[in-house]
Amino acid sequence: MQELQIPHPVAVPVPHLPDIRSASPSLREVILLALLSSLLFAATILSVRNYSVVVDDFGDSSAYVLAASAIHHWDFGGFRVKQFWGYPYAMALFSLLSGAPERYSLLVVSFVSSFASIWVAYRLWGGWVAAFFAVLNFDWMQRSFLGGAEPLATALIFGAFLAFRRNRYLLAALLASLSTVVRPLGIFGLVGIGLVLLYRREYKKFALAVSIGALVGTLYILPFWIYFHDPLYQVHRYQTSDWQSGSAVGIPFAAIGHSFAHNQEPWTNVLLTLGWMIFVVLGAAIMAKKDFREYARQHGAEAGFAFLYIGFLLTYNSSQWSQADFVRFAIPVVPFVLVSLAKWRPDDRRVLWALGCVTPILAAASALGIRNVIHLLHGPL
Repeated sequence: MQELQIPHPVAVPVPHLPDIRSASPSLREVILLALLSSLLFAATILSVRNYSVVVDDFGDSSAYVLAASAIHHWDFGGFRVKQFWGYPYAMALFSLLSGAPERYSLLVVSFVSSFASIWVAYRLWGGWVAAFFAVLNFDWMQRSFLGGAEPLATALIFGAFLAFRRNRYLLAALLASLSTVVRPLGIFGLVGIGLVLLYRREYKKFALAVSIGALVGTLYILPFWIYFHDPLYQVHRYQTSDWQSGSAVGIPFAAIGHSFAHNQEPWTNVLLTLGWMIFVVLGAAIMAKKDFREYARQHGAEAGFAFLYIGFLLTYNSSQWSQADFVRFAIPVVPFVLVSLAKWRPDDRRVLWALGCVTPILAAASALGIRNVIHLLHGPL
């Protein structure tokens, strides 16, 4: 009797599925994450107060609207705004082209710049860094969705680095120069670009980059020279109000320590600021080690910017703002800290999307005032 032959089972290939913890987010996923965060942020604000009222009361929004209106109508009578004009110039341009009021322009410019920054961050450092950059920082979300100069300055700085990587040196110098008139610390991006060009002995490109920076700076200070008879009007205003009539740079940690010693903020704000300081200082310490040197060799302009910028944050000679606004000031160097801490970064979508849901609600509550939100839970404002 013939033995029955049973065929061996055929192995069916199993399609490879990306690990939810380690597969880098795509650009589409990063943008969706940022959009979700913006919607949760706006919904939290709207559940408590009128959105336009919160915008008017937030940060430097009123000063920027005033500056944009003055630029739009080119009328500086009684003008006393100390904030840099790069952001108001962009607002005034949008208002001129669209006919929209300056308050609306404030939100459009900050919102578009925020997503532009995230898009460029993805091109520079990949999905994980761009995604965490989009959802980690309370102040980033507040300035992105309530108005602030940081998104525009960050978009210009990151754009300069992307242009530099693609060997478009003059465009890189132009973007870095423009970032400086939005937030003055953008100067470190221009310095980083210049130092790399000098190191490579590309003196002609260095001279052109310096010329572009000088031209942008001259055009920027011209209105102050003409209308206020002081080309360094804003520097003098900052010196008087923020630096106690001294230098912008002091002994490392001195102003920060003085601010902590005389702190009058809620303990939650203190803990948040202290956590961010530890995060940035730890990142800077890792940047000085061997693991980060290869990145610094390949991208010297970016590494130079990060070191100079963090050094300034730790030596900023303003007892009033060095500690209170540290989290806001740290925004442009967050990607560099995330790159340096790659070994310890929780590259897990569950962590990422949890942050994307929780952080915007907390950021909105912080912008409203925690006490106001708590009061709402017990009755109407």
